[in-house]
Amino acid sequence: MKKEEIKEAVKRNYSKIARQGSSCCAPGSPCCGSTLPAQDISRKIGYSDEELQAVPEGANLGLGCGNPVALASIKEGEIVLDLGSGAGFDCFLAAGKVGNHGRVIGVDMTPEMIAKARENATKGGYSNVEFRLGEIENLPVEDSLADLVISNCVINLSPDKERVFAEAYRALKPGGRLMVSDIVLLRPLPSPILNSVEAYVGCIAGAAMKTDYIEAIRAAGFQDVAASDETAFPIECMANDPTAQAIIKDLSISPEALTEIASSIVSVKVAAVKPK
Repeated sequence: MKKEEIKEAVKRNYSKIARQGSSCCAPGSPCCGSTLPAQDISRKIGYSDEELQAVPEGANLGLGCGNPVALASIKEGEIVLDLGSGAGFDCFLAAGKVGNHGRVIGVDMTPEMIAKARENATKGGYSNVEFRLGEIENLPVEDSLADLVISNCVINLSPDKERVFAEAYRALKPGGRLMVSDIVLLRPLPSPILNSVEAYVGCIAGAAMKTDYIEAIRAAGFQDVAASDETAFPIECMANDPTAQAIIKDLSISPEALTEIASSIVSVKVAAVKPK
């Protein structure tokens, strides 16, 4: 698939999610989970009840694979940039940490998501959060703006991850931090899945090898790159996710092969620092 074809497929899918108010599987279910509500999935990946209750209703669509805000050590007065901000969930959590003297900027390429995030910001009375339409490969922000760049299960969807990390590096102040939660691979996926649009928008085919992902961050200029909280991709996700079911049916994947594929996929948190 060409890069532009991938972007358009991802944009169409996430536009649909924004319109229906839930994730890519079905109403009320998360992107890569079973039929559990978004809040239940968010608890499983590291969000507290206090955090879930602190954001406007409709901000959490259950699209993440971790909680980058929890490990980011956000300080009052900082500027936080969220790559692929969706309906604004992580932005609103960060807004509470940076306070009135800080600022949070969310960037998303889907107009429907930006509209939903802005609506949520108005509903929640957030004066220190703004949302900008743009691609994470070409961030609509000035150089050396942010103290912290976060992202949650979005960079895996980009066909040009090297460019994403280069842009994150550009947007950070010297000494600024990067904290992302994402899906990566421990082993290569079968070629039929790599060429599947459904697998790509379902957060599977776009994932990079863990070693390549970390190397792309280092190649952008970051230092102190460290991965933590590696969590296996549960087999139930692929067994229950309608997106995965469609892949299995179309590609005639056996149960044994499915187990092997699932064991190749993990969520991970990666931290890094831009040199001063």
